[in-house]
Amino acid sequence: MNYLQLIQELEELVRQRGTQLRYEKGDFEGGYCILKEQKVLVVNKRVHEMRKAAVLAQALSEIGIDGVFVKPAVRAFIEDEVAKILKKK
Repeated sequence: MNYLQLIQELEELVRQRGTQLRYEKGDFEGGYCILKEQKVLVVNKRVHEMRKAAVLAQALSEIGIDGVFVKPAVRAFIEDEVAKILKKK
């Protein structure tokens, strides 16, 4: 699975979880937040696809993917991204 396919799968999961997904320009990578009671995930549209996928995966780990079918390759990617974060701490 290439990064564009992975991003599409991750985007669909974000939508299934009831989170608004926005791609914006700016001096940031992106992340998940709650804005006026609305769940929002903002991703910098100028970063490379690999980084977009990482931001989406990290946000999904915060949002939660319990009770939703996730393809094994996508779940493995999300788990790998979470492990990278934990390793840095």
